[in-house]
Order: sequence, then C-alpha cells, then structure tokens
Amino acid sequence: MPSIFTRIIDSEIPGRLVWRDDVCVAMVDIRPLNRGHTLVIPIAEVDRWTDLPVDVAAHCMAVAHAIGGAAQEAFSPARIGLMIAGFEVPHTHLHVVPMEHMGHLDFGSADANADAGDLDAVADALRVALRAAGHLSVV
Repeated sequence: MPSIFTRIIDSEIPGRLVWRDDVCVAMVDIRPLNRGHTLVIPIAEVDRWTDLPVDVAAHCMAVAHAIGGAAQEAFSPARIGLMIAGFEVPHTHLHVVPMEHMGHLDFGSADANADAGDLDAVADALRVALRAAGHLSVV
C-alpha cells in the first residue's frame, strides 16, 4: 500500500507542494511544529533514510538547504532546524522547521488543527522566496 506521501506525490490526494523535481518534492506539513514547517520527501518510497542511495540523500539535503533558506527569508526565525525522524510515516522525509527555541522540534507540540488558509499562505511565501532565490523547481 502506498504511503500517504506517495499518494500526495501521485496527486491522489491534495498537498501543499512548493518544490518538485525528478528526485524529490517539498510540501508544507499539515501538522506543523512551527509556522513554515516543510517536509522534503524523496519520490522513491524508501522507509529508512539510510537505505536511500547516497545521491538521493544528498539531493534531498540540498533541497532542504534551499527550503531552509527560503523559510529564513520568509519567516525570519532565530534558526532553521532540520530533523529526520521517520516514525510518523514509513517514507523518508526531512523536517525543515523554522525555530525560535528547541521546543519547536517537539512532535508533542505539533498543531493538529492548523488553519488551512495559513498553510496556504505559508506555501505561497515559500514559493515566492524560492523563486526570488532563483530556484527553478518551484511548483
């Protein structure tokens, strides 16, 4: 059975994608740890990130770097956090999280009722910042 991420990648269910290339996608998390929380997900459905081919893992990290720069520009947080946990969905994903403190990496504090309009605004802000930085894989 395909993961929820594969179903979004395949357009079976909606997602707020901000990036898509031949290797990965990036989308706004619907249960954000903080405003601007974005997931970078390889298209290949691989559960453990250590099982990804090294070139795919490196590409995802490069995209996470671009997303982090866009989030810094768009939201001006103190830091941009990066985490790979892998327990929520059995499909590798990198969490890029604008942070004001370490608590913004606590999944127990995720916003299960995030406002859909704000998630749309976050996606729009990230797209604007990515385009301004010259990235071509913005969707």
